[in-house]
Amino acid sequence: MPQLVVLALLGAGAYVGYRLIQRASRDIAAELRRVSEELSGGSPPPRGERDLGRLEYDAKSGVYRPAKRG
Repeated sequence: MPQLVVLALLGAGAYVGYRLIQRASRDIAAELRRVSEELSGGSPPPRGERDLGRLEYDAKSGVYRPAKRG
């Protein structure tokens, strides 16, 4: 009789483990789908920083602007 109890506990543990793995894989698949749609969406990827060269302070507006060339 104790073997039957142990077997039932192992079966219940295997079932719970199966359900947890199934739920985790469903969540991962949904996240991958969301990221895939986001990457293939209409908006372009964000632009990175670019080098503006030497900056000069504009006292009138109070901001730094790229130096005039030439």
